[in-house]
Amino acid sequence: MEIEKTPIDGVVLVKPKVWGDARGYFVETWQKERYEAAGIHLPFVQDNHSMSRRGILRGLHYQKTRPQGKLVSVSLGRVFDVAVDIRKGSPTFGKWFGVELTQENQWQMWIAPGLAHGFAVVSEEAHFHYKCTDYYCPGDEAGIRWNDPDIAVAWPVDNPLLSAKDAEAPFFRDVFGV
Repeated sequence: MEIEKTPIDGVVLVKPKVWGDARGYFVETWQKERYEAAGIHLPFVQDNHSMSRRGILRGLHYQKTRPQGKLVSVSLGRVFDVAVDIRKGSPTFGKWFGVELTQENQWQMWIAPGLAHGFAVVSEEAHFHYKCTDYYCPGDEAGIRWNDPDIAVAWPVDNPLLSAKDAEAPFFRDVFGV
């Protein structure tokens, strides 16, 4: 397993070893001691799996008072995955980091509590997995507009398909006063 730091503290790329041959591949997706040694030591309490089609964009989501850390990965397809630092006082507040997670590379991204998260599907279909450090709390969820000009994420999709909630999410400056 290789660990790659990103420009945002609390966002880490995990590149697991993939063993493959003519039959397929095997990858270890979680092992407590190895991940703790890499700095990912919060307990996970919930796993989620979503399926989306090409051009779907989900995000940018976060929970206000019960922030979730997320270890995310793709088992089928490809997504452009994004984390946005929404921690006031952080030196990277308002900055984003994105990477393509694919079934081929089997990379994972660790997104610490206090960051917003979203992804766009760039393959025909994608199966996306989340290991979360807190429970989903519908009354606590919030979002930031996916195409917010102050954040300026370079999404690889032009006219994404969005939920009504994501299409109407507030802008960064309206939420955080910057």
